[in-house]
Amino acid sequence: MAILILEGRGGRRLDQFLQDELPQYSRSRIQQWIKDGLVRVDGEVRKPSASLAGGERIEVEPSDPPPLSATPEDIPLRVLYEDADVVAIDKPAGMVVHAGAGVHSGTLVNAVLHRFQQLSSVGGDERPGIVHRLDKDTSGVILIARNDAAHRNLAEQFSSREVKKVYLALVQGVMKHDQGRIEKPIARDPVRRTRMTAKLATGRGALTEWKVLRRFEQYSFLEVRIGTGRTHQIRVHLASIGHPVAGDTLYGSAAQAQLDRFFLHAHSISFRSPTTGEPVNIVSALAPELDQFLTGLK
Repeated sequence: MAILILEGRGGRRLDQFLQDELPQYSRSRIQQWIKDGLVRVDGEVRKPSASLAGGERIEVEPSDPPPLSATPEDIPLRVLYEDADVVAIDKPAGMVVHAGAGVHSGTLVNAVLHRFQQLSSVGGDERPGIVHRLDKDTSGVILIARNDAAHRNLAEQFSSREVKKVYLALVQGVMKHDQGRIEKPIARDPVRRTRMTAKLATGRGALTEWKVLRRFEQYSFLEVRIGTGRTHQIRVHLASIGHPVAGDTLYGSAAQAQLDRFFLHAHSISFRSPTTGEPVNIVSALAPELDQFLTGLK
């Protein structure tokens, strides 16, 4: 493959230019090609950050990505939606999304790799296809990108807040108001490093909106929408206003004898198809154990 840069198109980095010209490939893969000597500028190997003046001849020899290091495992999956670009999985509580922190088997990534073989490589060898995440004990719908172009498109939709996510949560205590908005930065807890906190002035901006669907004697059942996707965001924000998610002992809730998880479910997600641009809305019914717990409340 050979690319001739037209006059007046200089001033950009080599890797940025190639990403614009070859949108079907991820920037990380293009950068690897450059580092491996598979890209030549006027016959010479350059760095990914090399600045282009305009008029150079770029020669590219695309290579296949290295095999994914995540291990495919034959684990049952409930597929809510699939097309050539995207797969939506109904993730059960207790399943880790991808390997890490000593967890290498039984992950969602391993299961999806076995079922669909080829996923996007943008997230790296350990996180193929992963555009966003759910906590281990959060159930519900999660999107997986099947190719790099779809991954970048979805990532852009998440970044620009075009993706709409709706959660269902049961929280401790009876909410006084019918709806509310929480806008507090979230940062790593400096004392308990496994937690996040909304009590510091520093951190990444985060927006959570909630609406009461039903009140019980000691709980409130909420619909929750998030404008950002920070780690533990819903759990941290709701705990910060005195209403931790039921069963979420990490953030101050009492343990629930009838429930071996916390009550948070990713109910729906809406986005634009990376290929057609048409709207797609995917819904995951409340997990059976959560529905049963809710039915048993007075």
